[in-house]
Amino acid sequence: MREQSDVASGRIDTTKPHSARMYDYYLDGKDHYEVDAQAAANVLAVHPTVKLNARVNRGFIHRATRWLAREAGIRQFLDIGTGIPTEPNLHQVAQSVAPEARVVYTDNDPIVLAYAQALLHGTPEGRTTYVEADVREPRKIITASELVDTLDLDKPVALSLNALFHFIPEEQKPYELVRELMDALASGSYLMMSHSTHDFSAETWRKVIEVYKENGIPFITRSKNEVAGFFEGMELVDPGVSEPHRWQPDPGERPEDIRSADISMWAGVARKP
Repeated sequence: MREQSDVASGRIDTTKPHSARMYDYYLDGKDHYEVDAQAAANVLAVHPTVKLNARVNRGFIHRATRWLAREAGIRQFLDIGTGIPTEPNLHQVAQSVAPEARVVYTDNDPIVLAYAQALLHGTPEGRTTYVEADVREPRKIITASELVDTLDLDKPVALSLNALFHFIPEEQKPYELVRELMDALASGSYLMMSHSTHDFSAETWRKVIEVYKENGIPFITRSKNEVAGFFEGMELVDPGVSEPHRWQPDPGERPEDIRSADISMWAGVARKP
């Protein structure tokens, strides 16, 4: 990690935890600092299944990406809030179905940029690139030269916003941000999204939110109806807004063995008419 962080030219603040590096800890990665590990351990103390939560969310991303590439014929992906690369990454899943798939990753953490530059290489037929930007500035993302050179916005794009918008409180107008991003995409594009919820264990998530707040990271859970609001005006793919482990599970998977309260997320995929 230290070698890659040097690429970021000292821009990484190692005195404060970062949500992307905490997520790396949940996934048993090694690309985080002690301050991130301590904050993540504090979350684990009040939500012991948060590592399972992270793995289940990644399983949803993989299945949804395969569905988009195989069933919906999507060949362009925009993944915002990428986080630190963890194999298989979204482009690897998409290009395993369609080698010509093009993927643009976006994040605002310098350490993510450093790792992305080193690790996110796609197939020769496709293309993979990275935009350093914040989801709260959608116009900057959509007009970035790296994106314009990689994606054709006149053709359908799958927008991936997974485990991201629970970091966007109401005062930052989350629903408007999603609408602005989707408005920039062609008809036939898709939104793929997962989001933490308090619906199954409100007290646990009150404590989780407090840990993040103590570390200067805003965090908000939303109900099923509130998460469904992000898909307003779009055509939800079966089974609609559901728990991530229940969204089109692979053969042999047993979502009924996973307790809802252990995951506490909603997820969905929807098509823009």
